[in-house]
Amino acid sequence: MLQTRFTRLVGVEHPIVQGGMQWVGRAELVAAVANAGALGFITALTQPTPEDLTKEIARCRDLTDKPFGVNLTILPAIKPPPYAEYRAAIIEAGITVVETAGNKPQEHVGEFRKHGVKVVHKCTSVRHALSAERMGVDAISIDGFECAGHPGEDDTPGLILIPAAANKIKIPIIASGGFADARGLVAALALGAEGINMGTRFMATKESPIHQLIKEKIVANDERETELIFRTMRNTSRVAKNEISTKVVAMEKEGAKFEDIRELVAGARGKMVYATGNSDEGIWSAGQVQGLIQDIPSCAELVSRIVREAEAIIRSRLEGMIARPSAQAAE
Repeated sequence: MLQTRFTRLVGVEHPIVQGGMQWVGRAELVAAVANAGALGFITALTQPTPEDLTKEIARCRDLTDKPFGVNLTILPAIKPPPYAEYRAAIIEAGITVVETAGNKPQEHVGEFRKHGVKVVHKCTSVRHALSAERMGVDAISIDGFECAGHPGEDDTPGLILIPAAANKIKIPIIASGGFADARGLVAALALGAEGINMGTRFMATKESPIHQLIKEKIVANDERETELIFRTMRNTSRVAKNEISTKVVAMEKEGAKFEDIRELVAGARGKMVYATGNSDEGIWSAGQVQGLIQDIPSCAELVSRIVREAEAIIRSRLEGMIARPSAQAAE
């Protein structure tokens, strides 16, 4: 068993996290991840209201007695969701760990910490991670450029970003973006992280609440099948490459503003992708790690395989590379 500061902090068996994913982070997936000994997060804003979130937390508790958390992402919006009410629902439900992401979470971090809730904050740069550490969060999830969703604007891949963060951050770091297997977990630990966060990989599992055709599409796709949209608006998002994303990128190159593409990128269309299985129906998030995903296992199979193979890599492959002094040289 691989134990790290992060597993001890949040009380789970394995240093593997299923982070928040809009429309995907629901009770059935989160409970399966928890039952596998990893840490899953329900995505708060997937639930239409704070009351619905309370029900989803209860539904998850019916499916597992292991620890799980809730993701609360704070993003700029013309009509922002009632974040304080979602936060209150999380606290009142007795959730012990929260993943925050997005803009200036100070108010939320302060309230969560006051109620004994541990906070993992997702960042895309070392400077933002340092700011979150000063804010009092308990751990950092550091997102490399490879990730699905928002990779920030620095374009720093994980191979640089993770050790750069580990050089300066004192609290536990979870490596995010580009992780799908045991090799990634061992690499992340070697780079200074205390575990890995996987999104796209957990989408392609039996318990993932998305259409089977989308799971099969992730398996079929290679590492080139993503697009970066909203680059011209400095709000970059990595999504699966399809008819819509290719059109959005072309329109941006021609000078399109958000109003021109708003209908194409509407969240309701992306939600329909997962419901209907039509991968061209809207924008949906996926990382470059699609190129490493070759099957659709259960969460239990996936987590146990990653941990088992990681231990084998450490014990056999890496230890076997350390040259032993010969008897003659020792004399």
